[in-house]
Amino acid sequence: MLYRLSFATALVCASVCLSACDEKLSSLGGPTPNLEPTFASIQRDVFETTDSSGRTACVTCHTNTGRAPSGGLNLNHDTAYDQLVNAGSVERAGAKRVLPGDSASSYLYQKLIGASGIVGRRMPQNGPPYLSDGQILIIQRWIDIGAPRN
Repeated sequence: MLYRLSFATALVCASVCLSACDEKLSSLGGPTPNLEPTFASIQRDVFETTDSSGRTACVTCHTNTGRAPSGGLNLNHDTAYDQLVNAGSVERAGAKRVLPGDSASSYLYQKLIGASGIVGRRMPQNGPPYLSDGQILIIQRWIDIGAPRN
């Protein structure tokens, strides 16, 4: 009986902690207050939208509309996911742009934080402003939960 009670208590605590983590993420969006750790939200609120801090939309440079996309990365709506997830980086041989479940090894994350060893500059290249710490944390969370398509 004590084991069942302890297990039930642990399960409730874990559920509360996990929901608190997601609630905390939703309050971190900063200049993109509706940003969630989903691809649809990241596409809409980061890749396709200039935010209130003045950071330009990623598709300003990463588009094939009327030009060759910067870094060979097309973030237009219908192609972005396939261009990112498990796709090799053009800039750094052997690197994946987004490696599901592993943000630290994902070149997109490294470019957003300006990690050492990246080729070129931190993204966005015309920054600052860069993505806020909260925006980056939400993208990191999306990658770490497996970078689901929806």
